[in-house]
Amino acid sequence: MVVVHETTSSRVVLGAGARHAVPEELERLGGARTLVVATGSARAAGDELVAALGERAVGRFDGAVVHTPVAVTATALELARAGAADSVVTIGGGSAVGLGKALVARTGLLHLTVPTTYAGSEVTPVLGETEGGVKQTRRDPGLLPRTVVYDVELTLGMPVGLTLTSAVNALAHAVEALWAQTSTAVSDALATESARLILGGLPAVLAAPRDVDARATLQQGAWLAGTCLAGVPMGLHHQLAHALGGTFDLPHAELHTLLLAHVTRYNLPFAPAAAERLAAITGSDDPAAVIGALAASYDGPRRLRDLGVPADGLASVAERVAATPYPNPAPVTVDAVLEVVRAAW
Repeated sequence: MVVVHETTSSRVVLGAGARHAVPEELERLGGARTLVVATGSARAAGDELVAALGERAVGRFDGAVVHTPVAVTATALELARAGAADSVVTIGGGSAVGLGKALVARTGLLHLTVPTTYAGSEVTPVLGETEGGVKQTRRDPGLLPRTVVYDVELTLGMPVGLTLTSAVNALAHAVEALWAQTSTAVSDALATESARLILGGLPAVLAAPRDVDARATLQQGAWLAGTCLAGVPMGLHHQLAHALGGTFDLPHAELHTLLLAHVTRYNLPFAPAAAERLAAITGSDDPAAVIGALAASYDGPRRLRDLGVPADGLASVAERVAATPYPNPAPVTVDAVLEVVRAAW
């Protein structure tokens, strides 16, 4: 089989206090009239950013939400056009990044992003949008943010629950890259190191949430996870997250967290190389159990039914996933998918 490896191009600025470089980085891109998009959790950081940009901030939108609904994008687009924006700076979690990508898809705006969680989408050319309860994804190199600014100081206040779910969300990117059918030496190396950093760093952060070094380890693991996902196709895990999340409007990181161990358990017998790497990283011959124990180590939803997913809605999701499956090492049949989601339920 011939495998093609494509390298995406973006500028990454990282380090404690890196957020203060945003005005300079935006000027480097050529942005003069900027729409600032912030998630609710990053409102204070958004205030600081708007103040730093001064007159260059021609609008602000704080309404980014999970799964990037097209109706929300339309509202933000009106604001960008009203201010004649030539650029967008997104600050916050994956919801802000996704909205920034959606605006880029419609306008070609310059996009600089400042992630405050471990979503990883800031370094992928992938956009998922929701309309009418259906989430559709697309991949386009033009969607990749031009500059990413990682400031570990912006992650120090993340609640323990969000820290865990966001980090496991990133881990899911790395795990899916390990079993991707078009994996390469580069994606394997990135995914292996990412999983090592996340699985090694997360317990330290949970024990001491304001430990800057441990937070930096997690942030770098998430960066690598997103980077390797940018180069390989998503599999069953991400497809299930998109199908369930779009249908039932579920929280993205929590959904990834509770699904990952179940999909890992199903896929690893069909992905021996990934199983070997994960066994070495976790120090266990049952990596799915290690991931499952970590995912359950917080006071949050651990089953699909905890998120309000109705049992009678699982079959239709399984049928939709099996009808147009993402590339996956294990067979994606209705019965197999239904077994996975029922276990997660």
